[in-house]
Amino acid sequence: MMKKLLAVLLTIFISYSATAQITLKGKVIDKISQEPLEAALIEVSGYQKRIITDEQGYFNISVNASSISNGQLLLHVSFIGFESKEVIAFPNEPVLVAMERASLSLKEVIISPQAGHNNFTQLSKIDLNLRPVKSSQDLLRIVPGLFINQHAGGGKAEQLFLRGFDLDHGTDIQISVDGMPVNMVSHAHGQGYADMHFIIPELVKNMDYGLGPYYTSHGNLAVAGYVDLKTFTNIQNNTVKVEVGQFNTKRGLAIINLLKKDSKRAYKNWYIAAEYISSDGPFESPQKFRRYNVFTKYSNTLGAKSLFTIQGSTFSSRWNASGQIPERAVHSGEIGRFGSIDDKEGGQTDRTNFNLQIATKWNEHLSLSNQLYYSLYNFNLFSNFTFFLLDSINGDQIKQKENRQLAGYNSQLHYKTSIGDWNFKTTISEGFRTDLVKGIELSHTKNRTFLLNQIQSGDINETNFFAFIEQSISNNKWSFILGNRYDYFDFRYKDHLKQETKTKNVQSIISPKLQINYTVNQNSQVYFKMGKGFHSNDTRLAITNTGMEILPAAYGADLGVLLRPAKNLIVNAAVWYLFLQQENIYVGDEGIVEPSGKTKRMGIDLSARYQITKWLFADMNANITKPRAVGASKGSDYIPLAPAFSSIGGLSFKAMEGWNGSIRYRYLQDRAANETNSIKAKGYTIADASINYTRTKYEIGIFTENIFNATWNEAQFLTESKLKNEAAPVSELHFTPGNPFNIRVKCSIFF
Repeated sequence: MMKKLLAVLLTIFISYSATAQITLKGKVIDKISQEPLEAALIEVSGYQKRIITDEQGYFNISVNASSISNGQLLLHVSFIGFESKEVIAFPNEPVLVAMERASLSLKEVIISPQAGHNNFTQLSKIDLNLRPVKSSQDLLRIVPGLFINQHAGGGKAEQLFLRGFDLDHGTDIQISVDGMPVNMVSHAHGQGYADMHFIIPELVKNMDYGLGPYYTSHGNLAVAGYVDLKTFTNIQNNTVKVEVGQFNTKRGLAIINLLKKDSKRAYKNWYIAAEYISSDGPFESPQKFRRYNVFTKYSNTLGAKSLFTIQGSTFSSRWNASGQIPERAVHSGEIGRFGSIDDKEGGQTDRTNFNLQIATKWNEHLSLSNQLYYSLYNFNLFSNFTFFLLDSINGDQIKQKENRQLAGYNSQLHYKTSIGDWNFKTTISEGFRTDLVKGIELSHTKNRTFLLNQIQSGDINETNFFAFIEQSISNNKWSFILGNRYDYFDFRYKDHLKQETKTKNVQSIISPKLQINYTVNQNSQVYFKMGKGFHSNDTRLAITNTGMEILPAAYGADLGVLLRPAKNLIVNAAVWYLFLQQENIYVGDEGIVEPSGKTKRMGIDLSARYQITKWLFADMNANITKPRAVGASKGSDYIPLAPAFSSIGGLSFKAMEGWNGSIRYRYLQDRAANETNSIKAKGYTIADASINYTRTKYEIGIFTENIFNATWNEAQFLTESKLKNEAAPVSELHFTPGNPFNIRVKCSIFF
């Protein structure tokens, strides 16, 4: 009996030895900047194994010892915008792969289960390299189906649209920069207010985005989707740029390295950037828009295993606005399209940020990231939407003001291992965000200076504690991502007008998520996503708690395909469904709550990227949506201003040096302006074009907006208002006119 047992154990040992796993370790970097390359594809020649690099450029590949010949393996490494490379690797000897830049090629786009969500992030890298970006808001247009509208003089956060949502200024989309939140919860002007004007677009290296509520690391407001912008850690060249355009538009930019380049200290980097922009806009009453931005970022190693990055920024913005004007005033000739009823609208805002991140890699299995951030924010906005409806003598101008401190922390522990052909990654995270808002105010004013009466005034203290766990399991065909998230909110409000003591409410929510990818081959992948998300409502609503949901849940599902029908063509198509438990929106303009009840949205998303030649690219996004209110009678169930169809696309050409540019369009279909669709917000088609001549030491270029000089309405709202000499109020569309044809020229020097 003992001999038989020993024979069995010996057989198992010999079998295990024959299939023993050997791990190959390495790192992939940019040869010039020395920055790590995330999501580079590593393939082992002669072995059916593919894997991508992590956030710090590291990779580990486990292979059977029996597959290694001559004690070495041949690795094939590829990454978008870089020349593919073959590298000889030896077991137990880490390899460093330095990639050299090359022309963009869609052939380098990875379709693999290991890429997971990075399959779509790769497309954003291509778009960032090809599309003209003249402002931080233009960055959002890279997200398929996301539209933006400006309607208050250039200094106010834009109105956003995505997946059948009128997102207002960010109610159901989560936006962040290097992991630091942009959205302001319980804001004076609207829930989730996302002012991106403190971002200098030239500093954005990459974008990570996702549509729907399926991503465990993204909680509050991530219902229609999320966007996370990532800035450069290391810049290749110093840059000085000057731009001049119509409407007295001027922009200056400087980006300067503060440390000498040292290949021995590749992780030690420090740069500073400063931006100034001014414009009067096309309006009869000049906007006098002025904005200043300063940003700095420093990175270095802490010992042999940690990398820390600290960044700071500050911005200040001032502007006037002509506001949203009623159609009847334009049709009667009382004012022109670029005139105003109350040209005393406008405002001022500033924000100062600090962001500290420490990433520690203990070994090939275990890593830890920690982040601590802080923002000091001030906001002061004057608006007049109804003119003389409420006060026929002084007018209806309102003031919205707040002073905010925002602080947060999050920590993520990552553990990676593999068993045979299966890769496992476990992420455990916890953190918090707290907002202290002093003197959040809604007041009735005149000419910005006279305070007629206060409508609301108080202090807000809102804290969100969160924790989540996510498990990723993948092999060469399948990828499963299962996650569960817990969010706890502590809402506190002190009403200055009622002389109340601070009132409190607490709420919590659990949000499970699931993603499944099946990679048929290197040219096709099918994916399914489902999950629960939520958006919090304003603290003042949470305190009054009039029976409405404080953390209304959203339930969604996506079924899609990612295809490469030809070597230079990438197509993504998805059908999706989203149900919201309740849409309660705090309307800061009036200091009231507008409950919208249950809603549902379903749609089809289609995106395509095609490389026509080595230097010519075409892209197109089309998004069809059916947004409806649940429980309302048919024909009266439209969701006002929710987009039903939109499309963005264009042609881009780019060489390594020399001429480059693009011509692009954006189309937004007519959409319902009220619940019965009896009044429609007018759609539009706008085309822009740019051309640049780029050399090693300089670049000159021209950007042209609205090349066909279309007459279009940018922001539109159905509003009841009353003009000075009117006997009775009128309910009709009010709009902000879109920019006419205009040109901006630029000149950049690199050194």
